[in-house]
Amino acid sequence: MVFFKAFSRLPLSLLYVLSDLFYLLLRYVLRYRWSVVLENLQNAFPEKAESERRRLANQFYRNLCDVFIETLKGLTISEAEIRRRVVTRDADAFKTYAAQGTVVLGMTSHLGNWEWSAMRTRLELPGLDVVYKPLSSPFFDRLMRDIRSRFGTVPLPMQSLLRDMVKRRGEVRLVGLVADQAAEEPETAYWREFLHQETDFFTGTEKLARKFGYPVVFISMKRRRRGYYEMSAHRLGEPPYADLPTNALIDR
Repeated sequence: MVFFKAFSRLPLSLLYVLSDLFYLLLRYVLRYRWSVVLENLQNAFPEKAESERRRLANQFYRNLCDVFIETLKGLTISEAEIRRRVVTRDADAFKTYAAQGTVVLGMTSHLGNWEWSAMRTRLELPGLDVVYKPLSSPFFDRLMRDIRSRFGTVPLPMQSLLRDMVKRRGEVRLVGLVADQAAEEPETAYWREFLHQETDFFTGTEKLARKFGYPVVFISMKRRRRGYYEMSAHRLGEPPYADLPTNALIDR
C-alpha cells in the first residue's frame, strides 16, 4: 500500500508518461485482448471502415491506460485538484432532491473516469454511497475501497445493497450504481438492441426505484482533454412510477 500511495503522489504529467509506456506494452507487446477488441468494434460499428475501427482500438488502449493511472492518482488527489479537473454541469438535480430530503439513485457507466466522477459527485452532496463488487484479492479490494472512500464516500458491497437501503431508508444521500456490464443472470435481465447487438441490462436499479419510491438520475461524463472531464446529471424519472412501463427507466 505504501508503494501505491507514493506512486499516486507523482504529478499527473509524469504519470501520463508512464501511461504512454503502458499503452505500448499492452497494445504492441502483450497485444492484450486485441482480437476481442476488434471483434467488439466490428459488431458495434459494422458501417465503419476497418482502418477506422483500428484507430478506435488504439484509442481504447490509450484510454484504458489513462483511466488506470488516474484511478491510482485518486488515492491521494486533493479536493482542489478534483474540482479543477472535473467540472460539473446541470448539478441542480442532485441539489434539488437533496434539499427535499430524499435518497436519489444515480445510474452511470464505465465511461470517462467513473472513479473521479464519484469523488466529484460527493463534493456536491451531503452523502454518497457507491455500490461495488468486492474483488477476490483482499489487498486490491482494500486498495480500491481506499480510493472509493475519498472525501467521505461510502463504498457499499453489492450483496449488502438491499439490506442497507432498508436500514438507512431515511438517510439523505445518492446511491450510485455503475451497472452497464453484462448481467450476471441473463435469463432475468432486460434485453434490447444496443450498438447493433442484443444486449442484456441489469434491472436492479429500476426495481429499487419502484420499491422505495426514489428518483433516478443518470450521471454522464465526457473527457474534454487529457486529465479533464465534464460531468452532468440528467433526470430519468421520479415517483410515482405506477403509470411508467416496466424497464422505461433503463430505456431512458
